Amino acid sequence: MKLLSTLSSLALVATFAATADTLARPALAQDNNPYPLTADSKPQPDVPKGEVIHFRFTSPKVFPGAIRNVEVYVPAQYKPENAATTCLYVNQDGQQWHASTVFDNLIAKKDIPVTIGVFVTPGEVQAKDGKTALTRYNRSYEYDGLGPDYVNFLLTELLPAVETKKTTDGRAVHFSHNGNDHAIGGSSSGGVAAFTAAWERPDQFPRVFTVVGTYVGLRGADDYSTLVRKYEPKPLRLYLNDGSNDQNIYAGDWWMANQMMERALVFGGYEVTHEWGTLGHDGRQGDMLFPDVMRYLWKDWPAPVKAGHSRNDMMNQILVDGETWQPAANPPGGDSPNAAISALANGRFTVEQTGKRGEEHGRISFQPNGGKRKTIGEGDQHVAASVTLSTDQTQLYVTDSATRWIWAYQVQPDGSLMYGQKYYWLHCDDNADGSGAGGMTVDRDGRLYVATALGIQVCDQAGRVNVILPLPLGERPSALRWAGPDNTILYAFCTDGKAFQRTLKAKGVNPGDSASKPAPPRL
Repeated sequence: MKLLSTLSSLALVATFAATADTLARPALAQDNNPYPLTADSKPQPDVPKGEVIHFRFTSPKVFPGAIRNVEVYVPAQYKPENAATTCLYVNQDGQQWHASTVFDNLIAKKDIPVTIGVFVTPGEVQAKDGKTALTRYNRSYEYDGLGPDYVNFLLTELLPAVETKKTTDGRAVHFSHNGNDHAIGGSSSGGVAAFTAAWERPDQFPRVFTVVGTYVGLRGADDYSTLVRKYEPKPLRLYLNDGSNDQNIYAGDWWMANQMMERALVFGGYEVTHEWGTLGHDGRQGDMLFPDVMRYLWKDWPAPVKAGHSRNDMMNQILVDGETWQPAANPPGGDSPNAAISALANGRFTVEQTGKRGEEHGRISFQPNGGKRKTIGEGDQHVAASVTLSTDQTQLYVTDSATRWIWAYQVQPDGSLMYGQKYYWLHCDDNADGSGAGGMTVDRDGRLYVATALGIQVCDQAGRVNVILPLPLGERPSALRWAGPDNTILYAFCTDGKAFQRTLKAKGVNPGDSASKPAPPRL
């Protein structure tokens, strides 16, 4: 999936040829290319030429031992004293799209702001003896996987290293640290890596370009077309490109996957445009498009990219326009995530919990009318972190934080529990085996809200996640509780002791509230 034909350095081609995708379609001769370069991608007379700095970089922590090539384009117009307003573009798989020439031309015409380009190849852990051992090629690991590792590598390791460099005339290389001044892109697996970086850190990379993006099942990126529809919209502007003859292999159909992503982004309320073509798994149309892509990504700069409005019905039913998570100064019931659990249904159902706060586990116990207290969990092979009752108080929901399931038990007239089954299916963090589900609550319309590693997952009564509400960056909810007028303020208690609040349209139900019967779900 590496587009070696677009790399500008022969050294990069030689070093990383072994990682090229053997399934990529062969390039056509230039005179048969239906997407020829425009003048913006060709050197122009009297246009100042930027400088490209080359260096090798070894990751010290995130991808330990992985070495890679880096090119840094510094415009002729760049002045260190203006670094605070100098923009940044990061591209995976090295320099593509004739980017240096395009930047020369567009910056000279003031079509885009003064922009430093960082072009980075995937890492390799070199074999000690290349004659007897194989180098570890990190490309798929770094690029195709979900989660924050790759963007953390960029932000904490690579970009600080870039800012130690100088041009040949002695200009120190620096750029704006305001994320609104950043963009990111790439092709194939490099494209999905760019999207993942933006998805995880929209505050740092709100502008995204992907060509023949690998939104397929190599390491879970096929989930994105679903997650985009369920997450509260993020402030991203995107440009997607693919061709109808892209590859169709064991991991999926690239052409269909890119169209599914574009449709998901439109549904999710994102600012997105696309250009579809007829080629295969290559970057020739991307070469032609790149100048206009840059104009699109940087349009209206420095105005910030804003989050849009999703078409998700449940999201629109529960969210109040303009309301966001805010720190909670005086959360109800103190900051104990067990407060709601211990009070549940006057103690009819309790959790014997062990472990530190935010990581509680235990077994559910219940007491039938006039009977002896019993426990559940042993035969079902799940570890309970919390429980809550359904809105009508006829179902008991039990978290199993080590898996992706919430169990449901029917509460019998005598208070006993029967018919337990894995009922609610949750989304999981890519770096975890389970959802990390903690506290739960319900609203009067029967929705279940679950505190998980990804945020608060909101489910319909049929057991399906419809909405995911992440908390502010780095915060992980462990328990939930309603308060405020008509129980319309949802409080989220976090594993680090913080608490956040948000006003919703939904009306919540707390332990001890009267039972009510909601409308049945759409099946």
